[in-house]
Amino acid sequence: MSASQENRIRLGRRTVVTAGAAGLAVALTACGGGAKDSGGSDPAEPAGESGGEGAGAPLTATADIPEGGGVVFADQEVVVTQPKAGEFKAFSSKCTHQGCAVKGIADGVITCPCHNSTFDAATGEVTGGPATQPLPEKQIRVEGGSITLV
Repeated sequence: MSASQENRIRLGRRTVVTAGAAGLAVALTACGGGAKDSGGSDPAEPAGESGGEGAGAPLTATADIPEGGGVVFADQEVVVTQPKAGEFKAFSSKCTHQGCAVKGIADGVITCPCHNSTFDAATGEVTGGPATQPLPEKQIRVEGGSITLV
């Protein structure tokens, strides 16, 4: 390797290292924030962990759950049903066959789209396979027109 080729390689390496260091400094500055300008308070508690026993933010309004049907809340992995007027139930939204998320809830039946297992919307019991285990019940509180996951 000639001296000029070696010099070019060194310059190339220095350039890469310098650019990398500059990029790191920019990233750290952007992510930083020093105590003097935070201006906020302590981070908020996650839902369900503030005071009271299992108290959390309302999941939905009772009016949003159709009679004979239900709604799947994917983020909370729960399905809330209303088998009869004013009666609300909640179950895990994961099918007990292979863990797919249930989707359809109509005419008192919860359906898994993966292999068409069906579950009773009032009890979570299997009404059609291939699932053999019921959907696990989840605890909810119905209060003042709101449904809260406990």
